[in-house]
Order: sequence, then structure tokens, then C-alpha cells
Amino acid sequence: MTIVRQNSLNTSVIPPEILAEKYIEAERMHDVLLLLQNLINSEEATVKLILDCLYDVGSVNLINQKLPVKPVNRLMKLIARMSKPVFRTLAFNWFKKNCPQLIADWLHSQVTFGTTPAKPKEVAIEVAPVQPYSTLQTESLSQEIKNLRHQVRLLAGISIIAIAVLGVTATWLN
Repeated sequence: MTIVRQNSLNTSVIPPEILAEKYIEAERMHDVLLLLQNLINSEEATVKLILDCLYDVGSVNLINQKLPVKPVNRLMKLIARMSKPVFRTLAFNWFKKNCPQLIADWLHSQVTFGTTPAKPKEVAIEVAPVQPYSTLQTESLSQEIKNLRHQVRLLAGISIIAIAVLGVTATWLN
């Protein structure tokens, strides 16, 4: 069976073998998309950490570029640090919705071996190699996490007591 596709300029015939290959290609790329979605869902913490790093670098660079005046620059960097949790939530939702398809499309373009765009100039950047945490560092991080959790509980308790005292005082004064 041969399928005929009509264009406005000419009529072309697609052989069944190529049609079958295209179907398999589309099916496999759909599998890649599903795998990327699964990867993002299972590695949510990693994606959020990557987005945090990108936000840190991007916000500082953008503020430095757009606001060279020192007092305003410092104020904006402080605001950028405080708005990071909001960014993380919005960026993760955008990433989860859009990036699997964008990545799948980019990967598909890499394996189709079509015309390659001109490569940008490469800039040499020296990066220190990533060292895994030693057991001593892991234990100290674990202890630090425990201390921070204790401080959060303590501050939450103090806040509750302060709000209760404020409420009783306001009630007693009225």
C-alpha cells in the first residue's frame, strides 16, 4: 500500500517502509517524552536544586546588568533572595509542564542528523571537580540538620507563646 501526500507544488509518494520507520520514530520519541516526565517527577528535589542554582546565578547577573547603582543593586539582591521560594514553585511548575517536551524535541533534533547550526565560540571555564561528601561531612551535615530542626521547633514554640500572650493581653485590656 502506498500513501500519496499532496502538496500545493507537487505530489509525492511515501513508501510503506519509510512510513513504518516514521511511525516507529514517533512512538519512540513519545516514549522518550514519557521517560523525561517520569524522571522529573521522581527527581523533583534535584530539579528544584538545579532551578535554585540557575536562579542564584541568573538573578545576580540580571541585577548587576540592569542596576549598576550600588544601594539599589544591594536592595534588589536582597529582594531576589527573599523571593526565591516563590520562584522555585513557579519555575518547577513551568519546568514540569514544558521542559519534557522541549528536551524531547531537542534530543530528536540531535538524532535526526539534519543541518547543524553554527556552534558558538567555546569559552574555557575552570571548574573544581565535584567531590562526594565524606562520612565525616555527612555526619556533620546530619548534626547540623538536627540542630536546625530543634531551632525551628523552639522558634515555633516561642512564636505560639508570644501570640497567646498578645491575645490574652489584648483581651484583658479590652
